[in-house]
Amino acid sequence: MKSNIIILGGGESGVGAAVLAKHKGHPVFLSDGGMLKEIYKAELRANEIEFEEGGHSVERILAADEVVKSPGIPEKNEMVKAIRAKGIPVISEIELAYRYKGESTIIAITGSNGKSTTTALIYHICKTAELDCAMVGNIGYSFARQVAEDPKPLYIIEVSSFQLDDIKTFRPNISILLNITEDHLDRYNYQFENYINSKFRIIENQTMDDYFIYCLDDETIMQKFPLITIHTNPLPFSMKQEVKKGGYIKGDQMMLRIQEERVSMSIYDFALKGKHNNYNTMAAGIAASTIGIRKEKIRDAVKNFHSLEHRMEFVAMVRGVEFINDSKATNVNSTWYALESMNKPTVLILGGVDKGNDYSLIADLVKEKVKAIVCMGTDNSKIFAAFKDMVPMIVETDSAKKAVNAAFKIAAKDDVVLLSPACASFDLFKNYEDRGTQFKEAVKEL
Repeated sequence: MKSNIIILGGGESGVGAAVLAKHKGHPVFLSDGGMLKEIYKAELRANEIEFEEGGHSVERILAADEVVKSPGIPEKNEMVKAIRAKGIPVISEIELAYRYKGESTIIAITGSNGKSTTTALIYHICKTAELDCAMVGNIGYSFARQVAEDPKPLYIIEVSSFQLDDIKTFRPNISILLNITEDHLDRYNYQFENYINSKFRIIENQTMDDYFIYCLDDETIMQKFPLITIHTNPLPFSMKQEVKKGGYIKGDQMMLRIQEERVSMSIYDFALKGKHNNYNTMAAGIAASTIGIRKEKIRDAVKNFHSLEHRMEFVAMVRGVEFINDSKATNVNSTWYALESMNKPTVLILGGVDKGNDYSLIADLVKEKVKAIVCMGTDNSKIFAAFKDMVPMIVETDSAKKAVNAAFKIAAKDDVVLLSPACASFDLFKNYEDRGTQFKEAVKEL
């Protein structure tokens, strides 16, 4: 008899896990404390998967052999506490998918910032090289859904710390750790160390047949290095020093050295601009070289890649004012990267649900580049407190339309209006995509 699997949470991750478990012959029941989207309910019914919404059947859940917990559900959730107290094994959706991925190769990307861009770039390089692959995880389809419905020989997976928290055997052939900065501390008892440990779990099951690509210039990663034993092949990348194996940038040249293949190209040819994107491009290039993609294909792909929606996305130029949508910046560090790449006076739209933000991290860039801040949230007091002595004007708004109109009034010709909120979006919007879409619609109405 196959194990009885309960899925906790009915978003993309949970429904994907439910579909895969059902396909593999497990008795499955999905339970969500909130309400499910119609599209997911229809899919569960089509697959004859039992589900409930708006509450939990506690006895039924506690009779599970195993629980697949969606990444959005915190440990302090009462249902999760009860499951843990009973000693029922809890796994993440990527762990379930990993069991059924067969002989496929996995490239897994994590980090506090740049995950989606790097994942999309690796996928673009692989498609340019005509590989049969899928881009899954935090970006688009869940890994489990892809394995269930359209298995591939190669998966490029964007992995969050929440997904890594509940792995057991998940082992990428190539793991990438881009950077670690303070984020999601509300989920880690406000202990940065817990979050760091979570990120490093990406390599815990790797062996000497695998590769670990990481940033040599990231202080947090390098402070952790001497404290752990690594059972995989390290491939560092750096903009500050040359490396024998891995990647580095010297002057304006990126050099990749993996196995026999050597790749060099000018950073001025990169489609993605900005220092942070040089790191992302190096990481992607190393991953591509590691799976044997030829240097000509890597060069072509890196030159013609288009960046992601809601990540430093050019929206429009209105009467000489440039509008940029960086709604995916849900933490202060992401906003730091956005501001770092600005070379015009900037009107910055900030605000939303604060995740324990330390705004002092962007203070120097705000002083240097920001002429006004437009707040877009239900509680903006922390932003006022942080910046009231730094910028001449701070304006409060409570919608994307009002924020765009206020920013446009303040901006002069040759200024930039940058939506880079440094906060989660759930106070006024469904998610960061909804926030970015409303921002773009408001800009088009100007």
